[in-house]
Amino acid sequence: MTTALLVMEERRRSDVYPDEVLRALADLVRWQRPPLTREQLAAEPGVLNEVELLLTGWGAPVLDAGLLRHAPRLRAVLVAAGSVRPLTTPEFWARRIPIVSAASANAIPVAEFTLAQILLALKQFHRISREIKERGRYPDAVRVAGAYGSRVGLLGLGEIGRLVASHLRRFDLDVVATDPVADPAVAAGLGVRLVPLAELFDSCEVVSLHAPLVEQTEGLVDGELLARLRTGATLVNTARGAVVDEPSVIDVLRRRPDLTAVLDVTWPEPPPSGSPLYGLPNVVLTPHLAGAMGAERARMGELVLEEVRRLLAGAPLRHAVDPAVASLRA
Repeated sequence: MTTALLVMEERRRSDVYPDEVLRALADLVRWQRPPLTREQLAAEPGVLNEVELLLTGWGAPVLDAGLLRHAPRLRAVLVAAGSVRPLTTPEFWARRIPIVSAASANAIPVAEFTLAQILLALKQFHRISREIKERGRYPDAVRVAGAYGSRVGLLGLGEIGRLVASHLRRFDLDVVATDPVADPAVAAGLGVRLVPLAELFDSCEVVSLHAPLVEQTEGLVDGELLARLRTGATLVNTARGAVVDEPSVIDVLRRRPDLTAVLDVTWPEPPPSGSPLYGLPNVVLTPHLAGAMGAERARMGELVLEEVRRLLAGAPLRHAVDPAVASLRA
């Protein structure tokens, strides 16, 4: 029977790998040991000597040369989380060991959260509700873009961006996107037109960020871009905080109270004490709520379970990360 080991942080382990998933895995593999944390594994790395499948999630061990020396029989790594960038190394990729990511499972709640924020933003929910509180009365006239014929922009058409686009197809909206590596045919199949970055910010009622954090995207969304947004527009960020150049964006938000920024991620995260983000009335802060929370995390463990079944049956893995694109993932 194939030998496996589960290594991840204890705090979220029961959410990601609930009892029913662990029972199903126990029918497929022989557990080398009860689940360990990264720190426990570091103290006893020899436990990996017979391990063929390494299952993990948040708090995964870094797959460096030192760890790999203790894992000569390792056949696959299965990660019940999104990005594998923090744990993969050149030494790992050189071993040609397949690694599975549950990014597609984590994309589901992110896309749902984003869809909700986009629809609220098209009604200018956040702006109007804060103005009512500030003025102590309802506005004399309410003018909003609404969800009919309005333009929504997506910065990034990766896994989450594509899922958001597919959700938006159910509505009478004009959806555009900016992504230098997106396949135009894939975009067209989603009903999305690719446009330059400046046009995205010039023409959209809502711009939602789904770009990975790589060298080319760090600080990409700055004050100059934000200032191009039309009156009453909304920026939604569920990607990575550092994609936004916060100091220059904060300056624009101070000058443009008509704009709204919904920031589920910041840099640093959370914002430091005294950050202007806490006091700006047109900034909505949420503590990384978009990603899988609570019971939603079980989707990722279930994905790993299905991939273990496929691996043991000799079937192709559906969620293995291509090394050529691993560095482009968020």
